[in-house]
Amino acid sequence: MKLRQLEIALEDAKPFQEPKIQLEQYVTTPHLAACLLHTAETQFGDICGKNVCDLGCGCGILSIGSSLLGANHCLGIDIDEDALEIFQSNCEAYELNNVVECIQADIARFSPSRNMILAKRFDTVLMNPPFGTKSNKGIDMEFLHAASILASHAVYSLHKSSTRAHIVKKANDFGMQAQVVAEMRYNLESSYKFHKKKSKDIEVDFIRFTITTG
Repeated sequence: MKLRQLEIALEDAKPFQEPKIQLEQYVTTPHLAACLLHTAETQFGDICGKNVCDLGCGCGILSIGSSLLGANHCLGIDIDEDALEIFQSNCEAYELNNVVECIQADIARFSPSRNMILAKRFDTVLMNPPFGTKSNKGIDMEFLHAASILASHAVYSLHKSSTRAHIVKKANDFGMQAQVVAEMRYNLESSYKFHKKKSKDIEVDFIRFTITTG
């Protein structure tokens, strides 16, 4: 599937209805999702035929896109019950219930001892995690740690470019090697009442992490 075809296909996915600031819920746009997934597949072959985990899946656009690119199976994980309801509705609309499923879980509580059943069960983990602003400082590292537990091969994620050195160091601590695939500008749409501008561009790194330890 070509990049533009994938983006058009994802435009029917329903986004958050009432995003929650405490969870830093921002929409992953069809364009952004398509670019990330298309790169993961065409440059590295990490989607088609793979078992994929969509960590902090929200409404499921990365899961849906993965299935459209031929993923063998995709599991979405999110803490928010409301988002997962939209996720399931999206899967039904795309008729993907036999390929995509979701569970409710707190990513911050993931650890090898508690989650051995899911450890290394996924070839590829995808995520667009919270950046750890407001009251969620450090949540991005909790996501990265959880991803390192779940993935057997590769992790794809977005992180603020200003935190690159810290991300690379923590990835190494978690048994992963970081490769910046692209430097991007993430257009953060005005979603909450405290936002004074209609949108804000944030410099972000699209990073591929390769698992280096078993």
